[in-house]
Amino acid sequence: MPLKKKKKKKAAPRKTVKRKPVKKPARKKIVKKTRPKKITKRPAKGKKRKENLIGIITHYFPKVSAAVIKLKAPLTVGDTIKIKGHTTDFIEPVNSIQIDRVPITAAKKGQEIGLLVNSRVRQHDKVYKV
Repeated sequence: MPLKKKKKKKAAPRKTVKRKPVKKPARKKIVKKTRPKKITKRPAKGKKRKENLIGIITHYFPKVSAAVIKLKAPLTVGDTIKIKGHTTDFIEPVNSIQIDRVPITAAKKGQEIGLLVNSRVRQHDKVYKV
């Protein structure tokens, strides 16, 4: 007797259930409160020195501790200068100026001068007259 194959029953179609939409609470708008700006003057802490940019360091010779400065304004022996850079910040008087190893007393705008300094300076440090 041959085996009879069992017939598969068809699955009943699934019923789709309609769900009620869930209402999310409305977002509250955040309003930033702005305060009126107060205009206050800071009290002066002693005398502030007026600084004028007179040049930029182009080279430094560590053995003789001398800097080469490209001048943007005139400079004379006896002036006080401030050298400020990324890691440099000091004030010192100008004791000697040289151009091509010849000592001079005053230098004009546009000249490159050699200047003795007490501390290490780096290229692109700014030189101010104080």
